Amino acid sequence: MVVIIGADAHGKKLKDKVVAYLSSQKVAVLDVSQEGSDFVDITLAVAKEVNQSSDNLGIVIDAYGAGPFMVATKIKGMIAAQVSDERSAYMTRGHNNARMMTMGSEIVGDELAKNIVKGFINGHYDGGRHQIRVDMLNKMC
Repeated sequence: MVVIIGADAHGKKLKDKVVAYLSSQKVAVLDVSQEGSDFVDITLAVAKEVNQSSDNLGIVIDAYGAGPFMVATKIKGMIAAQVSDERSAYMTRGHNNARMMTMGSEIVGDELAKNIVKGFINGHYDGGRHQIRVDMLNKMC
């Protein structure tokens, strides 16, 4: 698994903290952030890399998380969640098979962000009855 991460100027500081945390956990990270890019370009770059392997996960950080979430949900086959708590991060992997999450640096602090990322990367898709909804989501775009 590789965690693809990106942030705009508003999310850079928190992104750097998340990258340091992931690195300390021996998780492979690819940072696709580019200075001067807005959340639309960053989200598209993260999604492109996430789609390179079914094991990849993506994280986009901006000020509030809503913008990247809206972009990600427009991409065919991408299931994304806007997350601001640990339980939602874990459950969106388990029930929705989300491969991408967005966070807002103006909403979550450093420690909460680490716990959210931990829940997201440690979550595993449950399948079963949840697959019906995942199939419905995948047919939408």
